[in-house]
Amino acid sequence: MAESKSANIVRAIAVVGPTGAGKTALIQALASAASGGSGSAPTAAGQSTETSFTAIDFMGDHYALIDAPGAVDFLADSDFALPAVDLAIVVADPDPEKAVLVQPFLKVLEDQNIPRALFINKIDQARGRVRDLLEALQPVSAVPLVARQIPIWEDEKVTGFVDLALERAYHYEAGKPSSVIDIPKELAERETEARFHMLEQLADYDDTLMEQLLSDTTPDRDTVFADLVRELREGLITPVFFGSTAGGHGVRRLLKAFRHDTPAPQYAAERLGLKGVGAYVMKISHAGQAGKLAYSRVFGGKLSESDQVALSDGSSGRAAALFSVSGAQTKKIATAPEGDVVAIGKLDPVAAGDILVASGKAEAIKIERKKRFPVYQLAIATKDRKDDVRLSGALQKLVEEDAGLEVVHDQVTHEILLQGQGEPHLRSVIDRLKGRFGVDVSSTRPSTPYKETIRKSAEKRGRHKKQTGGHGQFGDCVIQVKPQPRGRGFEFVDKITGGAIPRQWIPAVEGGVKDAMAKGPIGFPVVDVSVTLIDGSFHAVDSSEHSFHSAGRIGMNDALAECEPVLLEPIEKLSIHTPSWGTPKINSAVSSHGGQILGFEPRDGWNGWDRVDVYLPHAERQNFIIELRSLTQGLATFEASFDHMVEVTGRRAEDVAKRAAQQATT
Repeated sequence: MAESKSANIVRAIAVVGPTGAGKTALIQALASAASGGSGSAPTAAGQSTETSFTAIDFMGDHYALIDAPGAVDFLADSDFALPAVDLAIVVADPDPEKAVLVQPFLKVLEDQNIPRALFINKIDQARGRVRDLLEALQPVSAVPLVARQIPIWEDEKVTGFVDLALERAYHYEAGKPSSVIDIPKELAERETEARFHMLEQLADYDDTLMEQLLSDTTPDRDTVFADLVRELREGLITPVFFGSTAGGHGVRRLLKAFRHDTPAPQYAAERLGLKGVGAYVMKISHAGQAGKLAYSRVFGGKLSESDQVALSDGSSGRAAALFSVSGAQTKKIATAPEGDVVAIGKLDPVAAGDILVASGKAEAIKIERKKRFPVYQLAIATKDRKDDVRLSGALQKLVEEDAGLEVVHDQVTHEILLQGQGEPHLRSVIDRLKGRFGVDVSSTRPSTPYKETIRKSAEKRGRHKKQTGGHGQFGDCVIQVKPQPRGRGFEFVDKITGGAIPRQWIPAVEGGVKDAMAKGPIGFPVVDVSVTLIDGSFHAVDSSEHSFHSAGRIGMNDALAECEPVLLEPIEKLSIHTPSWGTPKINSAVSSHGGQILGFEPRDGWNGWDRVDVYLPHAERQNFIIELRSLTQGLATFEASFDHMVEVTGRRAEDVAKRAAQQATT
């Protein structure tokens, strides 16, 4: 039996897929067909950069369509929306060589056990057999791809299809619904073969159906549809449909599959752990005068304006305002039906991934999602210092809205760093800062957090003496400075005897030493040194904490200049994830950027992918993601972490020191 239907329940369906496959065009074609139009989509301008929501009605059923960005820079925007959907449609190109492009989308859905189906778009542009395309696609799917249709070819063009579950043929009609025709005689044998293969795939998860096939018993249609619905719902299979959004072909057939095959919202609620009436927050938006809106999916029953809800932090709040959502339009409503996607206003504490409990078990629930690693950075600063306060507030709001964005205040370089998923992503953030918040910023390549250390030891006296009338200033210390092993850090040893320096002023000497280390002779923080305080003197009246702090700084500055300072640069360890065919190209790219290959192995859980571990200088990482993506059709990515510091010598060290000196004088 198919899922039970109710006019008061809304199904949520996400449409995902790589750039160029026609994802947004499919949304437009579905909306057109549902409203009684031709089902063909207008030419879409540009690409989606944010998750958007479209409401449609078809044959008395209501749907919330979620258009997830397809460009790699903006994929994170839908990370919190996808867990709440009933079904995801992955839009793919008919070219077998582009099959690998859908793998990251399928993997995200597979890992979360979200029911999914493939829609092969632009089937009218296919060159070659659909069987070959399915053979190319199967390795990128963790479960069997089950063809629901086979195409009808006439004069090397696809003119229609046969529905294998219904055993019915359809002919495409320009601007109109497809017409039912007899299965072409020349296709009868192929249809029988393809349908039997579909049944065999379904029988792998249905012993009764397997027995019927082994005994040459023809299963009834209800059994076939029930298996298709159940196995889709349980993530055991991925059905495959095809069509063309440009001509509206196959779009109504897909809508009917939505109607009969889409799981009920209760299954998504179970995945999320939501019991009773509540809502899951899919996305946050700050919408001008409307303030903060929590785009949420309603589960377990109706949600009404002013309903009390338990929040994920254990507090409670009230759904002060509800808005229906379709595209850029919102409309105030009093009640939202089960399954609908609505915007909830004036719930300031909520964040994407939160579950709001209106009834049932009221406990703090939050869906934790691993954030995508930020692979690109820009240092930003306001063009007008008066905007500094507004910048802080604007960035906070953008981080709430954008799951792929992070803001870091670097304590070493003193820069505000935007960290995200690529240059286009961060450029869009800068555009939003100016367009929505009126904050104009400049952006530059982030500074590399160089450091310096020493090669030799030295002993120096630091003396601070000043007489300005009344009490003077006097501090005197003798320190020994020597290098430490790489990574050991800073060490301060007190060897004062006989009260040469009173105990209360020894910490001041250490503070002065540390001040001097904040910027060494080359111009960067000093690390891996040991400082021993061995002697000194004081004045009973003129000595003070400030005086000994100054003496420590003077002594350390003099010592560092004689200890042969050397430049250190940070080396990061990168774990690069790439399709296996891209590994040789990436190895060459790493070498050309002064990196070191540590090794590679198959990527865990990803068929046909490798994980390549490398060392790479931090200074080389900034544009590395751009090169990786260009070498791998946009598929490769990485995660990075600081590993160690290495010495930089020669011309490159001189250039870095020269730039540091120039910056110090500007």
